[in-house]
Amino acid sequence: MDVLKELPQMNMDISETNCCPKFEVEKWDGKIFELKDLKMVKASTKSFFYMPLNLGKVMKNTMEAIVEAGADDKDKYFVLSQDKSKWACDHLFLVTKDVPGQEMVNFSGNFITKVFEGSYAEISKWIPELEAAVKAEGKTMKSMYAFYTTCPKCAKHYGKNYVVLFGEI
Repeated sequence: MDVLKELPQMNMDISETNCCPKFEVEKWDGKIFELKDLKMVKASTKSFFYMPLNLGKVMKNTMEAIVEAGADDKDKYFVLSQDKSKWACDHLFLVTKDVPGQEMVNFSGNFITKVFEGSYAEISKWIPELEAAVKAEGKTMKSMYAFYTTCPKCAKHYGKNYVVLFGEI
């Protein structure tokens, strides 16, 4: 597996929607990312049996705060989501500097990635595949995050809905 010390660029020049760029699977699938001290905004959503209830509002408000602060990285759009329970999910937004009024975290860790295509509802089917990829590297998965690469509107436009699962090792 390729070991990468930084995230791939998300090329907005190939965005057909002026929203989410076209996702490039080969830059993310089957990689080991050694991430160190990424500056991120942490936001939380409420869930009902893992189904987000206020995701749209939280994403919109958080992104508005990030853009208003001039902290968005145009070449590295990256939001990790982690279910904390059936009732709550945390989201980590990559930023270039502190964002006033937002909870800031430094994020580090080593991760094995696997890209999947399909509905978000299929994630429980994908987790065993990620676990197998981690095990094949002789590692143990400590936790898991999901990177939903496109919004629902853009996924419909592109005809593909890619999700990158990050298994922390």
